Amino acid sequence: MWSFIEGGIRLKEREVYLDNPALGEALEKYFKELEEAGALKPTGAEVVDVREALGRVTSEPVFARISSPHYNAAAMDGIAVSAKDTFGASEKNPVRLKEGVNFWPVDTGDPLPSGCDAVIMIEEVHPLGGGEVEIVSPCSPWDNVRSIGEDVAATELIVPENHRLRPQDLSAVLAAGHTAVKVRKKPKVAIIPTGSELVDPGTPLKPGDIIESNSAMLAGLVEEWGGKAIVMEKVKDDFELIRHSVQKAVELADVVLINAGSSAGTEDYTSSCIKALGKLSVHGVAIKPGKPVVLGHIAGKPVIGVPGYPVSAYIAMELFVKPVLYRMQGLPVPGREKIKARLSRRVVSSIGTLEFLRVKVGRMGGEYIASPLSRGAGVIMSVVRADGMVRIPEAKEGIEAGEYVEVELLKSQEEIENSVLMIGSHDVTIDILASEVKRLYPEITLSSAHVGSMGGIMALMRGEAHMAGIHLLDPETGEYNVPYIKKYLPNRRVFLVNLAYRQQGLMVKKGNPKGIKGIEDLMREDITFVNRQKGAGTRILLDLKLKELGIDPGRIKGYGKEEYTHLAVAAAVAGGGADAGLGIMAAARAFDLDFIPVALERYDIAIPEEFYRTDLMQKILKIIRSDEFKKKIESLGGYDTSMTGELIGGD
Repeated sequence: MWSFIEGGIRLKEREVYLDNPALGEALEKYFKELEEAGALKPTGAEVVDVREALGRVTSEPVFARISSPHYNAAAMDGIAVSAKDTFGASEKNPVRLKEGVNFWPVDTGDPLPSGCDAVIMIEEVHPLGGGEVEIVSPCSPWDNVRSIGEDVAATELIVPENHRLRPQDLSAVLAAGHTAVKVRKKPKVAIIPTGSELVDPGTPLKPGDIIESNSAMLAGLVEEWGGKAIVMEKVKDDFELIRHSVQKAVELADVVLINAGSSAGTEDYTSSCIKALGKLSVHGVAIKPGKPVVLGHIAGKPVIGVPGYPVSAYIAMELFVKPVLYRMQGLPVPGREKIKARLSRRVVSSIGTLEFLRVKVGRMGGEYIASPLSRGAGVIMSVVRADGMVRIPEAKEGIEAGEYVEVELLKSQEEIENSVLMIGSHDVTIDILASEVKRLYPEITLSSAHVGSMGGIMALMRGEAHMAGIHLLDPETGEYNVPYIKKYLPNRRVFLVNLAYRQQGLMVKKGNPKGIKGIEDLMREDITFVNRQKGAGTRILLDLKLKELGIDPGRIKGYGKEEYTHLAVAAAVAGGGADAGLGIMAAARAFDLDFIPVALERYDIAIPEEFYRTDLMQKILKIIRSDEFKKKIESLGGYDTSMTGELIGGD
């Protein structure tokens, strides 16, 4: 810590990380302390109606009070008889039976009349009239009869302690004579959002405001893991206010989560509050994202400081909160389904830190391909879009392209099998297409990764994508896409399907306050530009235009600042990070920007023949060729759909 006097005013002491242990070491230390503090003891019990006990965990074994069935019951529609009265029956020597004397009609589930021990199916009974029937085959005792206790015998164990009740369990418990069952109380988890910058969802935003959205994710995870979430009022960055809120939460709940304020900044009070009220076990763990996590306990209850960045918060919840809640319910922590996959591109990581890399996964021929997503701790969409996580060990500096990795799946393997992986240039219409695919064919997922047009071509070359979105202008021929397919995929048959023609242009602030008229204005000293990444078709188009105008890119302020999507470029302009950016009209409209047309370009989807003819791909192409899809993308503005869905150059 440090503190000093400046201008007669004492500045707040700054917390620093106490330690930075490896994940395994941190977990071992923390759970040992929780055990010693009695913080992991199972929650108390409560009695609930069996019909309301789905998903609850039994706090004691459930034994049958009665047998099921509790009487000898007919298992078929037919006649109840004494088996000995049917002996000797055959086609040549049929046996006659008299109703009320040696047979009685029964329906399925009826109790057997006294003296009966078998049921003959109605299909094997031949009526003769006068209350008599004839049978031509004998039966054995207890044929077609559900005897007492056939399903459940009285005193038999129905479900053990620490069992999460399933729908079939509820039926068995009811059939065994119970109307109520004793289950563990759900662990109550108090969630305290902290931060002076937080505002409620729906509040008009001003610069510096952050919507308080993390609590919804944290509460959802708590409920998913069997707990009961209590979201408390958000608290400003004030030590006394946070401490008071934590004290109140400890009285209300079994576990306390303090969201944000877990780092080492001047307004991060979580560790100080835990230390003041209880025991601080660990502050900072060698993981990425999630390093600032704080682990402690107060009054025998786990208290965890969950980082404020949403991805960090998600990782911290999975690693530290999930095992706490399962232990409290007497349950083992469930593992995730894992698969082996080949990483599509090189990833560099930091030595000494365990990194959790979010990836998209697709099945390509006989193997899975994992494509890395954005690695920022604040990019919650990287978790929304992710199919799985890859752990990069502390001892590795990264993973090479083509290296095989273990992927912990966030989706089912079946969903991965039915995914179509599209890698390449970003376009707003891809999001619409993905939504339409899921609406019309819920079993199919269109997964996209935005790495630029050349990135898409390379992905096809390496067999890492089912299709690629491209808009690459060849400066020598003036032709879009075809020359690049011929150059980089010369020995493969690739189908080019037009998605749309679209307007590319300069996006500028509403009213065009800098008076920008065209590409040549980007050289002005008062203009800041935001570019697309190398290999993007938009970047290639810009460079071609600059070459035509004889403009040195080095003279453009911001030429080296890169974004990976049109929407990100538009957001940079709208947010004041740049005066102009090259992109599509739909992105400009989305951010209420003015648009200065530069070029009309053709955006195509490149599909190798082996994927083009699959059932999944044909369903996606059917959507692309539909009038409904064309109308939806035309409504975005800046799109010409006259060729949408058509093959470039024919089949």
